[in-house]
Amino acid sequence: MSTETRTRTRKTRKRNPRLRPLPMRDGQVEGYVHSIETFGAVDGPGIRFVAFMQGCNMRCKFCHNPDTWKKNVGTPMTSDEILNQALAYKDFWGDKGGITLSGGEILLQIEFATELFTKCKKLGISTCLDTCGQPFTRREPWFSKFNKLLDVTDIVLLDIKHINSEEHKKLTGYPNDNILDLAHYLSDIGQPMWVRQVLIPTITDNDEFLTETSDFVKTLHNVEKFEVLPYHTMGVHKYAEMGVKYRLDGIEPPSDERVQNAQKLLHCADYQGYRNWKPGDSTLENPVS
Repeated sequence: MSTETRTRTRKTRKRNPRLRPLPMRDGQVEGYVHSIETFGAVDGPGIRFVAFMQGCNMRCKFCHNPDTWKKNVGTPMTSDEILNQALAYKDFWGDKGGITLSGGEILLQIEFATELFTKCKKLGISTCLDTCGQPFTRREPWFSKFNKLLDVTDIVLLDIKHINSEEHKKLTGYPNDNILDLAHYLSDIGQPMWVRQVLIPTITDNDEFLTETSDFVKTLHNVEKFEVLPYHTMGVHKYAEMGVKYRLDGIEPPSDERVQNAQKLLHCADYQGYRNWKPGDSTLENPVS
């Protein structure tokens, strides 16, 4: 193989997310689970059973769960094991609650998510996908696998870490071009979505960047809710335990005034579709903006 060919191959592999086969047990895909929240109130509509999956490519400087970064570790669980645990709490879910898969980054375990959500839909359980979008690509075979997952996903929660691609790379280790492409794609197909903006003093708490984020989100027609997530330091102790340097040392959470400023610049109050949202809705049929 020539040097030119080897270089081209390495670049291709870097751009195309690897679809590493997950282990199987009893004919089911095993997922790597970091932890479970049985009564989640901030992880999608209603009260939700939340499985936080293990593994993430990004290295967000503000991440409060760096213990979810490492891949192919955690508690191996099948979709039936998750589902059986979740069903014990079904009485609390009401009309909008259900099961959320979060992370880490759930799109790194796409086959597991699809298998679990397929079973959920057969039982009439609402499904929510909480992602940073970093693995997204329109390249095959990943794109077809993603669309298969969306077929059994009621709503997507998408975090915007930073609207500027270069600044996004400084903050997370990756540019955001494919993440913004994901947002456009979800809008084009009518997939209901909540958008969340992380607000970090001196980094994303910048009026120019916030206005740019607002302008971008206005181009989407599927945003049911737009939230500001204030930076916090509750996970800093984990870095010390892991022997990893915390790179935002000295940055304090934003003031209430700055959070309100961000909400105003982002026009969060304009996104009220979540109030009337119900599982199975499509924003192609009922655009929210």
